[in-house]
Amino acid sequence: MGDYVDLPGVRTWYETEGSGDPLLLLHGGFCTVETWGAQRGDLSAAYRLFLPERRAHGRTPDVAGPLSYEDMAADTVDFLEAVVRSPAHLVGWSDGGIVALLVAASRPDLVRKVVVIGASFRPADEAFVEPSMLDAMAHGSDELDFFRALYEPVTPDGAEHWPVVARKILDMWRGQPTLTTEDLGRITAPTLVMAGDDDMVTLEHTTALYRAVPDSQLAVVPGASHLVPLEKPAWVNRLILDHLGRDATETMMPIRRAERPAVS
Repeated sequence: MGDYVDLPGVRTWYETEGSGDPLLLLHGGFCTVETWGAQRGDLSAAYRLFLPERRAHGRTPDVAGPLSYEDMAADTVDFLEAVVRSPAHLVGWSDGGIVALLVAASRPDLVRKVVVIGASFRPADEAFVEPSMLDAMAHGSDELDFFRALYEPVTPDGAEHWPVVARKILDMWRGQPTLTTEDLGRITAPTLVMAGDDDMVTLEHTTALYRAVPDSQLAVVPGASHLVPLEKPAWVNRLILDHLGRDATETMMPIRRAERPAVS
């Protein structure tokens, strides 16, 4: 079921499903809640899912001015406080993962555990395997046909607004996010960092993210790209459920975790 909630920053569309502890699914850039279709069944069997669509995405309208991850994170905090009304798990893919990191760093009281998939913490020229890919993307390019087909039928702003949104998102990728390893070090929620082995975010950057978040785990899914939740849904779902459902991380020969007590 879907509905709107009037948040301070933007009137936000969201859907809910399942029962149990709350879990937010935060979609990727240019995406809608439909892109979580391969995860909803498995995750809703164990959790109460909340699927908000961020400003300028899907059924949530655009707002005046540029887009920023900080504003989207603020919207997510408002959503947690107004709709969920309790601390929740956050599962974010790509841009949604960036938003999850920002929320976890700024409002640890609202976050239980985190999963980020294909997320970066620096702008495209520092994080992407091919930063030049952004130069080939434009509102009329073939590279964005898939995303335009998601956007145009559902946006309250009308299909003609697509060029504006495409430009805003690409500009955001060029200059954001601007998190530091010190910022990531403030995250206290147990975090799973996941990526495909052929992700558009470099493995080196993904590893740096994993190393910067204190209580984190790393999963690199073989034979997968930035679209790993669509390509390997059974693996992704199992990794998410294992991370969220386990009380503590215990290994027989700890090195990175040897001097840190386990956090549930």
